[in-house]
Amino acid sequence: MSYIQGFVAAVPTANRNTFRTHAEKAMDGFRAYGMLHGAECWGDDVPDGKLTSFPMAVKAQADETVVFAWYQWPSKAIHDAAMKDAINDPRLNMDTNPMPFDGKRVIYGGFEPVLELGMRQPGGYFDGFICAVPKDGRDAFRDFANEVDPIFIEYGATWIMENWGVDLPDGTVTDFRRAVQANPDEDVMFSWTQWPDKATRDDGSRRMMQDARFAQMQMPFDGKRMIFGGFAPLVEV
Repeated sequence: MSYIQGFVAAVPTANRNTFRTHAEKAMDGFRAYGMLHGAECWGDDVPDGKLTSFPMAVKAQADETVVFAWYQWPSKAIHDAAMKDAINDPRLNMDTNPMPFDGKRVIYGGFEPVLELGMRQPGGYFDGFICAVPKDGRDAFRDFANEVDPIFIEYGATWIMENWGVDLPDGTVTDFRRAVQANPDEDVMFSWTQWPDKATRDDGSRRMMQDARFAQMQMPFDGKRMIFGGFAPLVEV
């Protein structure tokens, strides 16, 4: 089974170009160690929230932009072996390729795909989602996604990935579980939907709000704690 690394970070908006260079080097390095593909996506339509949100998840400041990113590996074993070898690679070493953002506020973790629909396309526009799901609700979530996600495809989405948290380290400042106020009996989902462009996404979202099928569905998780936002890909492999 493939393995997904998920990341969310707050990057000074003025450091966009520096961040792009940093990410290009890092992704090139990880690809050399077996990474299949990945994307670093720059926040474009990322709303604030009262309970949870992407900015709250990484304690983003007014002069910072939220980045939503993932790297996909063939397996967790290949990922783990790569991490041992990569520490001495200058593209991946903190001293030779320093992070142009506050690493203490990055949230990261490992995930297993539970559903994939459509096909990845270069470019486009992404909606990112994180939610807390009951640990015993994996099958219920998959059933829900199998019902809902095809509707997104119907309205113009091209690729959807739903990923279940399997390696979510606790952080001292931020982490995935805190981001969605997960309870001890909950795991975390990290998901994205790709659209051809933002215009298609906006039109599709507007029309889906009027689709009667959604009114009949019950989410198998607390939707009030789900965080979401729109992102434009900045670096892709």
